[in-house]
Parts: sequence; C-alpha cells; structure tokens
Amino acid sequence: MVSKAASFFLYFTFASFLSPAKSTTLEPQALDSFNVSYIQNLGLCSYTVIITTSCSSPRYTRDQISLAFGDAYGNQIYVPRLDNPSSRAFEGCSSDTFHLRGPCAYQICYVYLYRSGPDGWMPGTVKIYSYNSRAVTFNYNRFLPGDIWYGFNYCNAASFSQRKEISRTWFVLLVLGSILCALS
Repeated sequence: MVSKAASFFLYFTFASFLSPAKSTTLEPQALDSFNVSYIQNLGLCSYTVIITTSCSSPRYTRDQISLAFGDAYGNQIYVPRLDNPSSRAFEGCSSDTFHLRGPCAYQICYVYLYRSGPDGWMPGTVKIYSYNSRAVTFNYNRFLPGDIWYGFNYCNAASFSQRKEISRTWFVLLVLGSILCALS
C-alpha cells in the first residue's frame, strides 16, 4: 500500500505536469548585427504582410519603418521603407496590408522591424502570408527601440524548446506510471 506522503508527492508531481505548459513564446529581441545585404535570389514570390499598430502607439507617426523576414535557410525578404505619411500608414489602432514581392522562401520563421524617427511607434502584430506555407504571426505589443533591428527569430529556438518540453513531459509521465504500477 502507498503511504499518504508518497501518494501526495505522486499526485502533486502528476498534477504539475498535466497543468498548462509554460508558453514557449519568445520575446522580441534587439539584433546587434543583422546583414540585410544577404539576400538569395531564388525566384520571385509574392507575400502579404499585415501589420497592426497598437492602440497604445501614437495616433500618427513620421517614423521610417523597415522590414526584413525570412526562413531558416538564409532566404530573406527586405523592404527598406514601408512607411508613407501621405497614406496614413501605421496610425494608432490601425492595420496596414502590404503586398510584397521578393526572393522565394520556405516557412517564414523570423521577422525584424527597424524604426528610425522622432515619434516612437508600437506595432501590435506582424502577420506574414507566403506563397507556399502557412501564415505566421509575430506578437510585438511594445514600443520599438530606435535605430536597431528588433524582432523574433523562431527558426531554431521555438521548435527545439517545444520538442524538448514534450519529450520531458512524456518521460516524467512514463516514470510516474511505472512508480504507480510498482506501488500498487
């Protein structure tokens, strides 16, 4: 028969692994050395990029906004200027859609924004639809620092940490099951 202390320990351990897992969402990071000149020319493909501007952002911005995104294989799409004050782009609580053409890429797994200007700007999300893969969304919801590339790189980190978390959970559940079988 299993003691009360052992039962409590097993229950607590089992319950903690069944509770919702910690998010593996990475926070946006500044990128000190980002080479926008590294662009492979593997065909010409279409992309749709939808950028929402947070309601916490200034109502209007004169900032210059650049975008770079790509895949894990070095295929990169670079847009030096997305902003256009006459088009009222990047106003607070708004969404702007850009139809871009650039080198063909596989699954998009990184995005970086570059902001230069006096106003400050807070993107909400960046959603990228590519010609041959599923759409991907990057959640910013914070002011971009000025004059530095700032964004996400999920190319290796996110998939590795998710696989590691799943493997660890299954291993612990297997061990707990074995202990419960041995104690009963």
